[in-house]
Amino acid sequence: MSSGMSTPSSQATTLVGSPNLRATLDRENRATSLPSSAILEYYSSKASSAIFLYDLAREAGLGNVVRTLRGTESVQEHAVVFDIQSRAGAGLTLLGRISEGTSSAATKALTAYTTPSGLAQMQPVLGLFPQPSSGSRLVLQIPTITHWGEDLAILPTLANLTPFFSSIPENFSVLLSATPQEIIDFAAISYSISGSHVIHIFDQWSAGRQVSNKKTSYQTVSVPSPTSGIHTEFTRAGYSFFEYVGPTDASDIIVILNGPLALAIKNILTIIPSLGVVIVKVLRPWDETNLRGVIPPSAQTIHVLDDVSSTTSSTPLYHDVLGAMASPSSKTTRISSIRLETKTLSQVLVSAQSLVGYLSSILPINWFAAPEIPARASKRIVFYSNPTSSLREVPSVASQLFVSNPNINAQLLQNVDAFSKPGGVAQSTLTIGSTKDGVDDTPIPFKNGQSSDTDALMILDSSLLKTHDVFSELKEGSPVLIVTTWGGEEVISNLSRANLETIGIKKPHLLLVNAEATAANLRTPALDIVVSYAAFLRLYLGQVAKYDVLAALLTSLFGKEVHGVSIDKIARASWDALQSIPLPDLTVTEDEVVPSREFTFNTIEANSTDSLPQPVVKTSSWIEAAKNFVFREAFAISGEPVPSTEFRQNPALRPDLAEHRFLVTCTVNRRLTPLEYNRNVFHLEFDTHGTGLKYEIGEALGVHGWNDEHEVLNFCKWYGLNPDDVISIPVGGDPTKRHVRTIFQAFQQQIDIFGKPPKGFYEALSGYAKGREDRMALRFISSAEGSSTFKKLSELETVTFADVLQKFSSAKPPVEALCEIVGDIKPRHYSIASAQSAVGDRVDLLVVTVEWANPSGK
Repeated sequence: MSSGMSTPSSQATTLVGSPNLRATLDRENRATSLPSSAILEYYSSKASSAIFLYDLAREAGLGNVVRTLRGTESVQEHAVVFDIQSRAGAGLTLLGRISEGTSSAATKALTAYTTPSGLAQMQPVLGLFPQPSSGSRLVLQIPTITHWGEDLAILPTLANLTPFFSSIPENFSVLLSATPQEIIDFAAISYSISGSHVIHIFDQWSAGRQVSNKKTSYQTVSVPSPTSGIHTEFTRAGYSFFEYVGPTDASDIIVILNGPLALAIKNILTIIPSLGVVIVKVLRPWDETNLRGVIPPSAQTIHVLDDVSSTTSSTPLYHDVLGAMASPSSKTTRISSIRLETKTLSQVLVSAQSLVGYLSSILPINWFAAPEIPARASKRIVFYSNPTSSLREVPSVASQLFVSNPNINAQLLQNVDAFSKPGGVAQSTLTIGSTKDGVDDTPIPFKNGQSSDTDALMILDSSLLKTHDVFSELKEGSPVLIVTTWGGEEVISNLSRANLETIGIKKPHLLLVNAEATAANLRTPALDIVVSYAAFLRLYLGQVAKYDVLAALLTSLFGKEVHGVSIDKIARASWDALQSIPLPDLTVTEDEVVPSREFTFNTIEANSTDSLPQPVVKTSSWIEAAKNFVFREAFAISGEPVPSTEFRQNPALRPDLAEHRFLVTCTVNRRLTPLEYNRNVFHLEFDTHGTGLKYEIGEALGVHGWNDEHEVLNFCKWYGLNPDDVISIPVGGDPTKRHVRTIFQAFQQQIDIFGKPPKGFYEALSGYAKGREDRMALRFISSAEGSSTFKKLSELETVTFADVLQKFSSAKPPVEALCEIVGDIKPRHYSIASAQSAVGDRVDLLVVTVEWANPSGK
């Protein structure tokens, strides 16, 4: 069988966003390896009349599935999707829509996706929503994604919702899910309830995104009946409002909202005596009787954990539990409030060791000896890669080895650090366990074994050896495979001091493979992924690795050939390419100090444009400019013919633009309103004779404006630029050609330095900030959490690129890079107010001047 690269790619990564997604989800065999958040989006698309996709939810990785399912189809089987911005009072749009009725189909709901921060912004509006019905109800899908700290780390905290949890409207139900199967089932329940609006909070930090060979099941979307209540639907699905885990005679009980931390505590209960945990899966309606029924009679103290932003925050879950246990019919039990601050959550949701240490500090348990953390039964393999590289697919390909094996539980999760390195860093974790050990629902980022629990490491971006701490979580003596073009000595010489010291302690088995060179020798560069995967197989198979076994496994996955190259030939080349790196004398001298950075999960999906642009604009000299005049045949930009061969393009008119340009003359500029009138409405006429410009009624005229001369000179002076220096800029549509201008000409005529900066500008600029405060502020504004700040700067203060540079003055990119990240002045389009059939070679415009003052008085 001939194969391309589509066969080995993970179903989960290739189907999301592909045309085959709809057919896959609609099939009769309703079990899939897709991430559970994809099934949630499928339910939303089928059961909603419309989906409002807030920008915060898009940055949390949601929206691709519902967009793909809707596609361009004319039938209303899948919901239409609207993009919407998060802001104060963001729920007013939903309120207006729900008041009109959600759909002509009386059983469909209105759905909105946002994050805890976005839900907190909706709080004042939700109390205004009318009583729900089967044809007028709201479902809010809330992924637990919150940015925190100076590195904008993503955490599953619900601290932003503390005020909301204290005043949830009575006509809203609140569900919380934490495992992949729960996310799917609770999403279905959300659309099966007709008696209330629903807020479904689900784990997108780990469970919602992970891909597993353990298929999750899902059902058809049921039509809610007028009597469909949450108790009925939960019982029908096999769930209860509260889940108790622990011994029947436990004296200490932890009550916690369902989420990753609840699952982590559930995982370590066996090593903490007399401790049980109650996991809250339905927060509203609050069922006091049900809660009292699951708490063991032996309970002496109930410890209620509330996610809070500070030690003075309110504790809504504690007050709910206190009210339930204060019933006269219940025995006296001490209720203890524990405020779990976000900083503490970031420290304890790391490993079993850190979590046990935290619980030891808050629980009155007499430890005779520090509890021993049992070794983890499953294996953990970690991959580091560049999110913009083709090798980022290797972890997905590697996971395919375990898909068809019914005796193995395999899970894959990718996290991205967008800030610690230009282009970002992707960390993919693959856990492999036996089905005999049961299904492990512990969040993948939580290390539920010893502190150093990585069994194997594969580094697909060798530049990380210089900058990042990649070995600290590795078990002693474990294998490390490095995909690189370097030789063994180069690998060792490029290790940072911290990594050298760690290697000296861990003593790993270092291996390398030059996948690029091996694929080139096979005359097919695209085979670098297959070569890297073959090297991974040898790493995984260890001592039982044999060439015949390797070739058989590759054949089972890829077929007999890939890209026209036989799999046997690929296997042989990959086998021979693997090299062992001997550990040298690891004596470290003081002058070799290179700081190593820690990986921080702060982005769901890496954007290929996240990397800082490589300047193709370059400063030059007057000699370079002279070449353009002396050697015109080599440097001149040829004019392009317009449809009428009578008129040719003048290459001097904005050579940076690919579309045709026209030079016209303004013959009339007449004000139409009196001078004392507060608005200037004026009439313009342009003579187009001899230009070849043609237009139709209803079209617009694009006018390329220039920046003000004095403002440009003032900016150059502040930025430290000589306006008379020469700069060379590529010609649009022809990278082999360049046009040379002075810096003054570039910033006056082409670079949009006084234009409105998009969000991406703040992110790109943060990479050049020397001041820590400026760097953190720029990162925050470019993040999902900084949307309100960005909106204030953009719409209220109406800042320009120049304003942002002056505001964050430690961020001064070289002028070449500045031109790249700012971009060109866009043409301003004006509706044409004339018909060429009536006026001939003339264009008329009717224009009004808009003036305003921003808060700074400009």
